[in-house]
Amino acid sequence: MTSSNAGGFLTSLPSPSPSTTSTSSTSNLPHPRQHPLKPGSQKEDAARRYVEARLLHISRRYAKKFQPELENDEVRGYTNMKDVCKDLGDVVDVLWLSGTPNLQIPNLINIASLFITYITAFPPAPLATFRFLRKLDHVFASMIRGVDRESGERLPGFGFEGRGMSRTDMVRVKSLVEGTRVGVVEYMGRVGEIEEEEEESEVSGSEAEGSAGVGGWGDMEEDSDLEMDVARVYEFTLVALNEFGFGFVPEEERIGIQTGSTTRTTGTG
Repeated sequence: MTSSNAGGFLTSLPSPSPSTTSTSSTSNLPHPRQHPLKPGSQKEDAARRYVEARLLHISRRYAKKFQPELENDEVRGYTNMKDVCKDLGDVVDVLWLSGTPNLQIPNLINIASLFITYITAFPPAPLATFRFLRKLDHVFASMIRGVDRESGERLPGFGFEGRGMSRTDMVRVKSLVEGTRVGVVEYMGRVGEIEEEEEESEVSGSEAEGSAGVGGWGDMEEDSDLEMDVARVYEFTLVALNEFGFGFVPEEERIGIQTGSTTRTTGTG
């Protein structure tokens, strides 16, 4: 990745080699730098400008989808969710690699919010969508605690009090998680619109196996695999939020359901 706005940031944070990638086989994230970028430094400013420029470009491509395509347009509109997930995922990688919480938290929350908006405009692309969501799940679950979800390594820039994010940020993440889980159910329920997707070399064996045949519904086993992927959306983030008192309450529990011989009703607050 290169950019005229990088100002040396990307040369100091090169694309990771296979040996430096995260231990997570599902997130496929790079290993973050050891120390956060110094506040107010040229590198931090370059990183911020780079991320802002990439997100603006993604936003422009999304907007172009709904506009007539002109022959001389420099920016082409998105035609599928796979390309959206790839571009958003690249920005997530850069933010994770930066190891700088004051860049990571607001921008990753913004990216997660953009994702909820963008999926409504495209046919479902299960492989790309769930791969991207697994990446976000790893990121948020790790930052909530301040340690990498898989390796247990302390994340750069986070404190040592056993918590990473502030409670305000956790509230925002919780809202995004709940909205995304509902949105993905609706998104994947659009039968007959599923995009044909080719499995890419970066997809791990477990990913390919878990999402095999998802290009079209109709087989009970394929339906079951897809339902499992939907149910796992932000699963690790939910666990982390619950540890700090931000548990997710299913709708049926909030309105009161019959469980055995006892009816339990949970408040909506």
